[in-house]
Amino acid sequence: MSIILEVLQIVAPVFILAAIGFIWVKLGGEYRVQFVTRLAMTLSVPCLIFVSLMKTSIDPAALSELVVASVVSYALLTLVVFAIVKLAGLEVRTFLAPLIFGNTGNLGMPLALFAFGETGLGYAVVIFAVMAVISFTFGIWLVSGGGGFAKTAKEPMVGATLLGILFLYMDWTTPVWVTNTLELIGQMAIPLMLITLGVAVARLHPAGFIRPLVLSVVKIAVAIGIAVPVGVWFELAAIPFAVLVLQLSTPVAVTSYLLAEKYKADAEAVAGLVVMSTLISVLTLPVTLAFLL
Repeated sequence: MSIILEVLQIVAPVFILAAIGFIWVKLGGEYRVQFVTRLAMTLSVPCLIFVSLMKTSIDPAALSELVVASVVSYALLTLVVFAIVKLAGLEVRTFLAPLIFGNTGNLGMPLALFAFGETGLGYAVVIFAVMAVISFTFGIWLVSGGGGFAKTAKEPMVGATLLGILFLYMDWTTPVWVTNTLELIGQMAIPLMLITLGVAVARLHPAGFIRPLVLSVVKIAVAIGIAVPVGVWFELAAIPFAVLVLQLSTPVAVTSYLLAEKYKADAEAVAGLVVMSTLISVLTLPVTLAFLL
């Protein structure tokens, strides 16, 4: 009973904020997703990443090990999902990226924070940064059929990650007033992303539910099936191991739908994956957390 209560205390704030966004739109409230997403991804999230890395008490060697474990996990996940997509006769350009990249920002980071504290958030930020770099390069290349790599260097999240790592390894800190300002800006990130997730789900209109349901379950099962042995292989400590499994098991990211729409892939099919995987994550994420705590 205590583990159920502990899990509920972790996931309740996350899903309540997402529900606020969902209900807000259903009641006719205005919410400019493009503006809020741009604000979060170019300002708030980079500040969160930089401050989290600069202030973390985590051993830099442990972070480096997690970076390598994350890259290996995503590489294996890509190979397995590619095989599944080809065997199922699905379009690679539409389905591969959504089934690889989970919602490590909107859901993964807040869950890691509530479950494992600031240390968990530090590890989650590292995995989110790794996924963001891969997503903005390989992911865009997959969906668009080319390009995407040059854009990565211009992404504020990439710069914030590199700068945060530099400050971490050099043991530098910014002046107190700068740190406080960056922290305030960064604190907007998680609430904004969660509410935006709810808004996005409310506005998506997927066609059918059988295929997205099956693919969503497959995505989660394959992700956990890869993250667990990789974490064991790298002999990750309890918290980074748990955060790696949690981050890889998150549902399909809303950005996958935005990219599919932008690059003329089957956006409706991706919308189905986003909605269905997010809905079933209400069950799968608490169960996953129960085993990880």
